[in-house]
Amino acid sequence: MSVAPPFPRLPSLNALRAFEAAARLGSFALAAEELNVTPGAVTAQVKALEAEVGAPLFERRARGVRLTALGRRAAPGFVAAFDELGDAVRALRRDAAPRRVHVAALPALAELWLGPRLPELRRRLPGVELSVTAMEQPPNLKRVPFDLCLFLRADPPPGAVRVADDLLPVCTPGLARDLSRPEDLNDAVCLTDTAWAEDWQHWAAVAMPGRGLAPRGPIFSLYALAVQEALNGAGVLMAHRALVAQHLASGALVAPFGVAAPLREGIALWRLPGDAAQASVGKVLRALGDLA
Repeated sequence: MSVAPPFPRLPSLNALRAFEAAARLGSFALAAEELNVTPGAVTAQVKALEAEVGAPLFERRARGVRLTALGRRAAPGFVAAFDELGDAVRALRRDAAPRRVHVAALPALAELWLGPRLPELRRRLPGVELSVTAMEQPPNLKRVPFDLCLFLRADPPPGAVRVADDLLPVCTPGLARDLSRPEDLNDAVCLTDTAWAEDWQHWAAVAMPGRGLAPRGPIFSLYALAVQEALNGAGVLMAHRALVAQHLASGALVAPFGVAAPLREGIALWRLPGDAAQASVGKVLRALGDLA
């Protein structure tokens, strides 16, 4: 009677992904963020992989983790393997839906910069299906099914569409009548976005150096809501010009002072460097560059 030997199986793909991400990023927490799981899940997957191979891959320390000698030798092969897997998945998606383009974008940029351009984009590119997902940090395009990133960057990748931006206080024309000097902002209602709270001081350092500015007023975690409140006449918003350009052009908002503060980070739209295989992605990138 023949005896079938046990067939050796590969480790769990989730465990290998957890190891690769943690090794590449140097952190279980960052790996968990990229994989959209909890740090505890990454820890458990790595422990399971270590148990299966019979040796530790990371040294656990009070301030984080560090690869063991074995982990350091293994990591490059897994990074390369998941790079190739990502390439294969992207090619599969392109062949299955060659006119579908998926954009990952900062929420404020998705709503206030990309949103107003979508009608013209559809007119220029009929048949292209554009999906948008809002998120706070740029994803790793090698690891997630997005084609384009739209975020604020000081150093975007080569080939990115770049839009310079600056800061300036804006408000309704009615409120602007009571603002003749930057110092008047100390007595005005100032609208602040939590993510960009430092914008007030950045502008003040340019517009009124050596003079204090203590903005007081409502604080919002959604920049689009702060813009809407500025349009409602609720106060003065420290605005990114690129995100309120249509309201400045229409006269719904005005800039009461003649000073703007340049930003090191501008709007950037990019795809994976060297990735030019999908024609629809390139068309969207070029069209948005024209509309910038």
